Amino acid sequence: MTDTVFALATPPGRGAIAVVRLSGPRTADVLAALAGRLPAPRFAALRTLRHDGARLDEALVLWFPAPASYTGEDVAELHLHGGRAVVDGVLGALSALGARPAEPGEFTRRAFENGRMDLAQAEAVADLIDAESAAQTRQALGQLGGALGAVYAGFRADLLQALSLVEAEIDFPDEEVPDNLAATAGPALDRLAADLRHALSDGDRGERVREGYRIVLIGETNAGKSALFNALVAQDAAIVTPIAGTTRDVLDAQLVIDGYAVTLSDTAGLRESADLVEAEGVRRARARAEAADLRLWVRAPGDPDGEAAAFVRPDDLTVNTKADLTPASGLAVSSVTGQGIAELHAAIAERLRRDLAGADFPAVTRARHRLRLTEALNAVVAARGALAIAPEMAGDDLRRAAAALAQVTGAIGVEDVLGEVFANFCIGK
Repeated sequence: MTDTVFALATPPGRGAIAVVRLSGPRTADVLAALAGRLPAPRFAALRTLRHDGARLDEALVLWFPAPASYTGEDVAELHLHGGRAVVDGVLGALSALGARPAEPGEFTRRAFENGRMDLAQAEAVADLIDAESAAQTRQALGQLGGALGAVYAGFRADLLQALSLVEAEIDFPDEEVPDNLAATAGPALDRLAADLRHALSDGDRGERVREGYRIVLIGETNAGKSALFNALVAQDAAIVTPIAGTTRDVLDAQLVIDGYAVTLSDTAGLRESADLVEAEGVRRARARAEAADLRLWVRAPGDPDGEAAAFVRPDDLTVNTKADLTPASGLAVSSVTGQGIAELHAAIAERLRRDLAGADFPAVTRARHRLRLTEALNAVVAARGALAIAPEMAGDDLRRAAAALAQVTGAIGVEDVLGEVFANFCIGK
């Protein structure tokens, strides 16, 4: 890239410090024009920033010559005082000196295009910025450190080993190679297909850590769902009344439980209703229950096994409410006295650890990864079927599988996914 770009890398507004980053071939010239002279590489230096004879700020200046920088280009950072007038003055000076404002994610895109990180690591930068829980942070740091790339490199190495056997039979039929060499790739492809299936069947662990685990309260009207919702989020977020059908829409709250991000949803009581508004609320409740990772079946004393029971899966949790009025067995809670709330938190935390913890790094942390992994598996299965019949077709399938895996890390064929990956970045990263 020939442009030199800049961006405010800290949140806009009043603050003690504001950091402005620059990257590109003219970074040294722009920095020297502002600060008078370049500091020693990777050492902070106090400089007076000036432009057109006006004094802009007393700032700490850092200089990172290429290629040992975040983007692989010449990079500079200006650590300014955080007043808006100061920041605006410096940004205006940078524009006047020929730099342009960076697009969202442009610094990280340049790092990718200059070989400083692979595409999966670039995605991890965005995930790390957005992380709100310890589990999300751990996963993003692991991916940034190359853990996801290593998983796919292992898949691709096995795939290329099998492809080399197939290609040898196709390209060197007159050389001294064993007969039916392509067929010897069969066991390796069987193992690879099994590994890919295992990666795809891990319960969406990586995606659920990244996006948040979805817990939905379901039950009959007046079962105490909204009161329990308020008790779990520790605030009066939902309206609670004795009137059946008070909750008519889905109400979400973001929580962190045992280090995992959770979206907790209160829903309308499940029943047939002639009221159009309530009926729409019930429809939304059913849809949310279908998509949930875990349902809490909320039951008040005397509640029948009504429509909510149809949405309960064997490993969901049944929560018996209003325990201050009628003693109950199992997970019995009272939103009035707080009885059983700590035990319910513990039960949810145990479920989160069971569903989301794992010793191995997940092969899928985004829907894009799942799509590519599925494409690779389908191609490997097709190649396995074609080995003994048409090695040339098997070779085409294996190259297709290799291309699908490589698109996760950006080794080949990534132009169609770059816009999607970097469009969600914040400015200055």
